Amino acid sequence: MKYGFIGTGNMASALIKVMADKVNGEDIFLSNRTLSKAKKLSDEYSCELSDNRKIAEMCDYIILGVKPQMLKGVIDEIKDILESRNDYVLVSMAAGYQIKDYYEMLGFECSMIRIMPNTPVKVNEGIILYCYENTDEGKVDIFIGTLEKAGKLFYVDEDHFDAAGTVSGCGPAYVDMMIEALSDGGVMCGLSRKQAVELASQMMMGSAKLVMESGKNPIELKDEVCSPGGTTIEGVKVLEEKGVGNALMEAIIKAYEKNDKLRKK
Repeated sequence: MKYGFIGTGNMASALIKVMADKVNGEDIFLSNRTLSKAKKLSDEYSCELSDNRKIAEMCDYIILGVKPQMLKGVIDEIKDILESRNDYVLVSMAAGYQIKDYYEMLGFECSMIRIMPNTPVKVNEGIILYCYENTDEGKVDIFIGTLEKAGKLFYVDEDHFDAAGTVSGCGPAYVDMMIEALSDGGVMCGLSRKQAVELASQMMMGSAKLVMESGKNPIELKDEVCSPGGTTIEGVKVLEEKGVGNALMEAIIKAYEKNDKLRKK
């Protein structure tokens, strides 16, 4: 099997790193508008440099890693080649674009897998959502299998894909903001920046693991920390007064609604 990446931005680069652990570099082809970026990755992971049309002609899996605003131009460049073939799978990873949007841009239907990775795939602790259409399950399994070291892979039906992608894809930015704010508080209380960031980061990671492995509702776990009249409940009171929970919920809702706006551009 040959895998071609058209676009080698941050998320595509993270997937290339993961895939290179399972696939021979000579079977991974890279194309990017800025050639030096693709060359750096090809040198690092022993992949092959290529161009958009060659990838469209020869690869079994064609992964579109370009920004949403560049998508139509790339599809216009390669759609005549894709229309002449029936032995490939087109892989989408652009936020907001549904499979039907690709069919509209192409002017025909083809085998497609839609994925949504998040940034923690860079450290093999990420989430990759996926759904597919007109694609044999065996081919889906082969592709997903190349990414299994990225972290957790979840099938989500496309009706709920954007909602799931907002939580898993946008969420890391919100968590990063929380780590920054918590460490700022630690610094204000006398900790060094390095200490504060390490403590906040490890605490976030451990708390998330406890939610996953205990099976308990986060509210239950919160209550276990909040001793009557203690320090934690004093801080919880401040967070409630400042509307932190509502702000995070609104952030997810607004990011989710942005999907439609991206698609309509």
